[in-house]
Amino acid sequence: MYPHFLLLLLLTVAGAGAATPPNAYPCASAAANSYPFCNASLSFPARARALVSLLTLDEKIAQLSNTAAGAPRLGVPPYQWWSESLHGLADNGPGVNFSSGPVARATMFPQVILSAASFNRSLWRAVAEAVAVEARAMHNAGQAGLTYWAPNINVFRDPRWGRGQETPGEDPAVIAAYSVEYVKGFQGEYGDGKEGRMMLSACCKHYVAYDLEKWEGFTRYTFNAKVNAQDFEDTYEPPFKSCIQEGRASCLMCSYNQVNGVPACARKDLLQKIRNEWGFQGYIVSDCDAVGIIREYQSYTSSDEDSVAIVLKAGMDINCGSFLVLRTKSALETGKIQEEDINRALFNLFSLQLRLGLFDKASGNQWFTQLGPSNICTKEHRELATEAVRQGTVLLKNDNNFLPLKRSEVSHIAIIGPAAADSYLMGGDYTGVPCDPITFLKGMKAFVPQTTVAAGCKDVSCNSTEGFGEAIEAARRADIVVVIAGLNLTQETEDLDRVSLLLPGKQMDLVNSVASVTKKPIVLVITGGGPVDVSFAKHDERIASILWIGYPGEVGGQVLPEILFGEYNPGGKLPITWYPESFTAVPMTDMNMRADPSRGYPGRTYRFYTGDVVYGFGYGLSYSKYSYNIVGAPRTISLSRSSSPSLISRKPAYTRRDGLDYVQVEDIASCESLTFSVHISVSNDGAMDGSHALLLFARSKSIAPGFPLKQLVAFERVYTDAGRSTNVEIMVDPCKLMSAANTEGRRVLLLGSHHLMIFDEGPSKKRRGRPANVGHFQDEVGPDQSLRIVFKLTLSRLLIPQDFIKWFGEIPSNIIVRSNTGLAHHAVLHWQAVSKLCNKHPKIKKTKAIKSLIYKVEARRLPAGRRSTPEKAHVDEDLVIDAELDDLAANEVARG
Repeated sequence: MYPHFLLLLLLTVAGAGAATPPNAYPCASAAANSYPFCNASLSFPARARALVSLLTLDEKIAQLSNTAAGAPRLGVPPYQWWSESLHGLADNGPGVNFSSGPVARATMFPQVILSAASFNRSLWRAVAEAVAVEARAMHNAGQAGLTYWAPNINVFRDPRWGRGQETPGEDPAVIAAYSVEYVKGFQGEYGDGKEGRMMLSACCKHYVAYDLEKWEGFTRYTFNAKVNAQDFEDTYEPPFKSCIQEGRASCLMCSYNQVNGVPACARKDLLQKIRNEWGFQGYIVSDCDAVGIIREYQSYTSSDEDSVAIVLKAGMDINCGSFLVLRTKSALETGKIQEEDINRALFNLFSLQLRLGLFDKASGNQWFTQLGPSNICTKEHRELATEAVRQGTVLLKNDNNFLPLKRSEVSHIAIIGPAAADSYLMGGDYTGVPCDPITFLKGMKAFVPQTTVAAGCKDVSCNSTEGFGEAIEAARRADIVVVIAGLNLTQETEDLDRVSLLLPGKQMDLVNSVASVTKKPIVLVITGGGPVDVSFAKHDERIASILWIGYPGEVGGQVLPEILFGEYNPGGKLPITWYPESFTAVPMTDMNMRADPSRGYPGRTYRFYTGDVVYGFGYGLSYSKYSYNIVGAPRTISLSRSSSPSLISRKPAYTRRDGLDYVQVEDIASCESLTFSVHISVSNDGAMDGSHALLLFARSKSIAPGFPLKQLVAFERVYTDAGRSTNVEIMVDPCKLMSAANTEGRRVLLLGSHHLMIFDEGPSKKRRGRPANVGHFQDEVGPDQSLRIVFKLTLSRLLIPQDFIKWFGEIPSNIIVRSNTGLAHHAVLHWQAVSKLCNKHPKIKKTKAIKSLIYKVEARRLPAGRRSTPEKAHVDEDLVIDAELDDLAANEVARG
């Protein structure tokens, strides 16, 4: 049983009846009025239960495939659940048909990884809304369904992953934000009450820990992703939780792989958590034939009937493929499942169809019912696609401000590379039929009529130098040479991972050969979704500029010359780390995110990776120089059990382990109360107007094993006129974005100092920022601007309990851990409390250990040449009382 064979069979069966015909509403006919599922006065759940109760067993089982048979006896038509809309309507699924009606094309937006590089939430939402308009218009024309299996929100964990291009990158927070904007923009929820009417349905996929296609004998059908609790909590699961809870997605797809030895579609603990804890109201679908492989490839069950039972009882509702249709009845007859297991799945499926309006003729005041072919491939959608490419393109190198070019100085340009005139390359995975694709060659000719093209290589694989001579000659004659190099779907795609991070085949030789004969340094343009090791070009003076343009969609050829000639000022940032080729020595099957020096494991993604990079996450240049001043932010975030309302919901308020103090996020009663804003002034010190991505990172002052080296806590797309400043307010949610998971898989917030940094890495060496002083946020600290935020537990009142041993036991939940902002008052309270305790209890006083430790801490923190007695502690502004004091005091008390 080979998955690709079953899918071929499925596509053949789906045939012409893929999309629901227009106006085929079961409840629109007079004959249906007697059916309770057509009673519009009932709730959607009540109507769904009524429909399930009227179906025969065979009719029920026939609904468990993506190609649902419907129930003709009741007027319920067939329905195709599988449609794709990753970055425009795609023809990968049978639900979208470009050949059966008036709609033959649809807008091809840039691949997701490129849109993600814009770091622009409003752009993501706008693209999703535009794709939704075209999807609904195509449905109204009878050529598409209403349920779409996008977005792909798996973490781009390994740079070799063939489907990483489909994702928003490597950072869980960015992926989560993208998923929310996509789903909200695409589904278009409307109406009143809690029924949740929708224009379309979006699907979060692939749940969970799916990021391998084929690597050294491992395949996505057989791979067992071994994920520890820590990585699962703060890396693999967060995007899905946000997609469901904040985006309110109506579909979740479970993946092929196993997760810690159990097939993802059979993980009852996870699938039930999604419904019971996350509040999911929708349907759960398997990836295509992911149920059949549970026995055939994974040997997890001993029979097909067992496979049916384990997924239905886990909470899966529908199978992409025919497996459940063929095997469910025998599973029922052998007692593996009960009919109620089928009824539960059908309830979820029909509830969604009712919410989508597939049963009731829509009222005329619902704007989307009027959409049609004229709403597809519109000028507005094309302009939006263009803007998405502009904002996502990343300038990686620009020596001596070689770009932008001046049109008046360029009369002849050569464009070199096998992708220069290839429209197939533009889309990447999951594309349909574009409206009017513009190749790089066509777009360049619009700017420079005398544009020469030479492929150099027969194709992107570039296994021969046969065409080098023509390319070298074209480059020698031109004023400016642009080499298009990189990847296409022959190198990375679904079911195909990369084996190298270098340019494919002899592409590097082509670049070097061309660069050796040109009049001026060349421009290198990199295509593809995954990172490429271009170290050779980064350090080569013959290559003045490097641009990454991903898979730009149908307008990529238009945007490239706009950027080269300065009609648009690039400002995208890499949403992934570009690793060196040496990273391919790391096993792709190792799911651990954290570095492990003991076995030479460097970790993964910018949050944990400790090795060298070609270009880091968040890297991106511009034709302008931007500077930043943090002009407003809290210096202290206080967590107090005595505050009103209380922020700490239980005792002990915090935990101390491995010398670190932290609060469990689940014990913070009001995370919303901790959210704070950071006000930033962005100055454009260049000569060109421009927008760029502003990224705000946090780094804990504590050296915390297993915690992120730094993590993105906020981002914003900012437009600034040349020579002017823009004030930006960014909201930061500490519970969500400044926390991390401990080894038990619980979210914790480290107490103490955290640096907030604006990261805008340019060509100069990265510099570490220093904390800004209170009232002096404008201090220039270089490109890595930072300030320090202190998370603390406040001492609500200073009391000396009768039982001093009990009092000492409560110190950890009452004393500030760190303060560096001139507010040493709380540290003084600590010293005063201990001092009074010593005076009251001579036995402790005799040890002198507590006072000596206080003095030692003071002396370490004071400037050279200044030493102080404990009595003068209150005047020293940068005093820090370490938590070691609490431990020592407790030990002294215990010893008597």
